Amino acid sequence: MSARLGPRQMANRAAWLRSERRARQLKRRSRWRRLAIAGCGALAVSFLACAGRVPEEYSRPAPSREAIESMASRVESLLREYAGVDQPGACVLVRHRGTRLYRGCYGMADLERGEPADTRTNFRLASLTKQMTAMAIIQLVEAGRLGYETTLAEIFQDFPAYGERITVRHLLTHTSGLIAYEDLLPEDQTQQVKDVDVLRMMMEQDSTYFESGSQFRYSNSGYAVLAMVIEKVTGERFAAVLADRIFEPLGMRHTVAHEEGVSTLYRRAFGYTRGEGGWEFSDQSLTSAVLGDGGVYSSLEDVERWLKVVEGRTRLVDPESLRQTFVPAKLTSGETVEYGIGWYVDEYDGRARYRHSGSTRGFRNAVQRFPEEDLTIVFLSNRNEVSDALVDAIADACLEVTSHTSGSGGAG
Repeated sequence: MSARLGPRQMANRAAWLRSERRARQLKRRSRWRRLAIAGCGALAVSFLACAGRVPEEYSRPAPSREAIESMASRVESLLREYAGVDQPGACVLVRHRGTRLYRGCYGMADLERGEPADTRTNFRLASLTKQMTAMAIIQLVEAGRLGYETTLAEIFQDFPAYGERITVRHLLTHTSGLIAYEDLLPEDQTQQVKDVDVLRMMMEQDSTYFESGSQFRYSNSGYAVLAMVIEKVTGERFAAVLADRIFEPLGMRHTVAHEEGVSTLYRRAFGYTRGEGGWEFSDQSLTSAVLGDGGVYSSLEDVERWLKVVEGRTRLVDPESLRQTFVPAKLTSGETVEYGIGWYVDEYDGRARYRHSGSTRGFRNAVQRFPEEDLTIVFLSNRNEVSDALVDAIADACLEVTSHTSGSGGAG
């Protein structure tokens, strides 16, 4: 791979070293930042104590304490069925103008052991992982070790000829046309597949659903292959790259791309499915060991640290690179799609919105960001029956409070 970059090798190495220094600086800062984080301790819910304190760039007042409490009551009402020692749980976080307005957890992380869900419970993020896989790719591009237009055939020399037409950008934006690996699993498959298995399956194909770049089709295959691209370029395990380049610098101490028998997963939430006799343990599937498309576990506390990057308040990459993740991808026809890099980009009730959901066996998650309001909402749960309507209803409750107090701020 390095030979293909040719004369830029020395410049690329210098860029990578600068990136390494930036990561070390963030890691040092995170140690001090952890001392200042306002946690909720044993409480399931915390409210903003100083609702009137806002950055100078905002010309409108922050939501009043009364408005925040009213919003919290609405959210609690929406999540009432998640409360209780016999219910799989959920956690919700609301950030406005870089400040936490609301944080609450309900129900149980582990029904069998009677462990409640709290802000340090690690949920399987499922497809919310794609944001982090994309970030690792962006870091490699900024360091000059990879290009958005680099093709699969350039990265993997044994990749079939159709890989000459699939670029890293196609993988990031779900415009590659790669065959869904889930549809290629044999009916008698019993062993979990991994990212390397997905790459192998793609290399056994000789075509795609459509000409790369011509259509949008959501692709878990693409992000599993991106994990293998990261391993090929860096010479490191995908999980280690995320840990070293993203989680540790941000202080996400217990977030992990989970590898059974390799990584340690603290305070784990287990997934559940509602059956005829009640909630049934439903935590793993044949695809649960694939990391690049959905294998990260994280807690509400750690996800909040990640959101500061999304909002532009903590820097992992250049601001322009971050901005590009929210720009709709363009097809070869010139038409744009409602997806950027790791994020859907659409409108909700006339407002610009960046969003993504994460669904896997026993888990349903969502994140929504409204950049004009500088409002971010996260929902994590370990049950399989959360509807988009519920998350939108939570967003409605938050927007009613924040839409009249918004101002410019954050990169988001």
